[in-house]
Amino acid sequence: MTETHRTPLTPAQVEAAARAAHAGQTDKAGRPYAEHLRAVAEGVRERGGDAEQIAAAWLHDAVEDGALSPEWLRGAPLSSRTKDIVLAVTKRAGEPPEAYAARILAVPGALLVKEADLAHNADPDRLAVLDAATRERLTEKYARMRALLGLAG
Repeated sequence: MTETHRTPLTPAQVEAAARAAHAGQTDKAGRPYAEHLRAVAEGVRERGGDAEQIAAAWLHDAVEDGALSPEWLRGAPLSSRTKDIVLAVTKRAGEPPEAYAARILAVPGALLVKEADLAHNADPDRLAVLDAATRERLTEKYARMRALLGLAG
């Protein structure tokens, strides 16, 4: 049941909302941003995530990137758990990585979504198209976050 008691968005509707929100956006390699969202959602599914976590994976960057507003998320016909996961993985301006990691660890289901996000972000094929300095900076950033979250490797 959703907080608003409306019919919850179907998985296809969540995907469509995320794709529409990020339409025209590209990642650091110039690829359509929806490819990253799809990869994270698939990574969550492959890791045994449930429908709420997969929905959060599709939306994991929407508020952070300004693609969807916090007000949209609050009013969306999604479970409270999905909304909590999205907000947990949403980085806040000026927030230390330790505080960000602690919030992820404190919200049930959020770690799996962040793990899938980090796995795709750190994919060697994805990083290979970036310049050496950016590749090194991001590799170190992702490794540090994995360590803060207690993820192996």
